[in-house]
Amino acid sequence: MIKLIATDMDGTFLKADQTYDYDHFEKLHQQMNDQGIRWVVASGNQYFQLKSYFKDYPDTIFVAENGAYIRDENEIYSLNYFEEDTFQKVLGIIQTIPDVRFLVCGQASAYTIDTNPQSYFDRLHGYYHELNWIHDYSELDDNILKFALACPPEKTEAIVLELQEKLGDLAEPTSSGHGDIDVIQPGMNKAKGLATLGKIVDVSLDEMAAFGDGGNDLEMLREVGLGVAMSNADPRVTAVSDATTTDNEEQGVLSFLDTLLNEQKK
Repeated sequence: MIKLIATDMDGTFLKADQTYDYDHFEKLHQQMNDQGIRWVVASGNQYFQLKSYFKDYPDTIFVAENGAYIRDENEIYSLNYFEEDTFQKVLGIIQTIPDVRFLVCGQASAYTIDTNPQSYFDRLHGYYHELNWIHDYSELDDNILKFALACPPEKTEAIVLELQEKLGDLAEPTSSGHGDIDVIQPGMNKAKGLATLGKIVDVSLDEMAAFGDGGNDLEMLREVGLGVAMSNADPRVTAVSDATTTDNEEQGVLSFLDTLLNEQKK
């Protein structure tokens, strides 16, 4: 019996225009409530951005920043951040990588250095609703959850490998491809976030279903009881999943939930 349903957002729950079928989801959300199923968003994105999609659903739980920050509208369930010494070491390593721009992602906001172009800031502001300029990283006064890197798409894999070698045990690079790389705390991924949340709300990983499409969904889909890959998913994601659904443009998450929730109601 599934007691918790978690979904990735970009390339999974959301269409390319950053919308979803609101009327369809409203009906499904009511069904989940009727069946006592928790609704969870598990994403590498910022809490403030994720929350903006579910303003009408205050019971939504967010496993944000790849599991580092878990909360709902009213309560923080878990918060994990880099120690200052580790943060400085990771920052120094990232700054040695050519062709990379990056954000430092904190609990209160994300930050980018003011030598980056305005166009970079404007593009990222759509994903980081709380985003601020800083002149120097010594100005930071926040709990730092991860680093979000942008690089030429064709160099993504090579840069991930370079980061793995240089970072060692300090941090882990993870990527869904397309020029985006998150540098996260060791062992900090969506699966760990869901396991942490599960202990708090008394739901085991075996009692969870999850949807995803990218490399940072691998652990989550592998470890939950029902891992579902989108038809547009990375082949590695499909390989570890228990089932597949149609792509995000066809709202594959919602159509799969139609069947799942109706089967559980019987």
